[in-house]
Amino acid sequence: MARPERPLSPHLEVYRWQIANTLSILHRATGVALSFGALVLAGWLVAIAAGYEAYARVAAWLAGPIGAVLLFGWTFCFFYHLGNGIRHLFWDAGHGFEKATAQRSGWAVVISSLVLTVAFWAAALT
Repeated sequence: MARPERPLSPHLEVYRWQIANTLSILHRATGVALSFGALVLAGWLVAIAAGYEAYARVAAWLAGPIGAVLLFGWTFCFFYHLGNGIRHLFWDAGHGFEKATAQRSGWAVVISSLVLTVAFWAAALT
């Protein structure tokens, strides 16, 4: 018996991109980035234990342009992941599933993450 030529599941072109897709992917990406940040934090702690020279090298790298960009990015990842995690806790309780509410809460998480990141670094650098 011949099998008909048909797709097994809908193709991605069938779906329209929505903010929920982006926020879900961003939540996963920030989780991965925070994992790498935890490794850098562990390296920093090991450098402290290894002595002044090792700590000075790591501190200089983190104070440089690449380290500063990474620290700023990890700060955004932290605030975004935290905010989106709180949003998911509300979903787990059965609140906020309406389309308009989900979109508003998604944008609120993104905007608050940006504001908190900038506020944190403004406070840290003063």
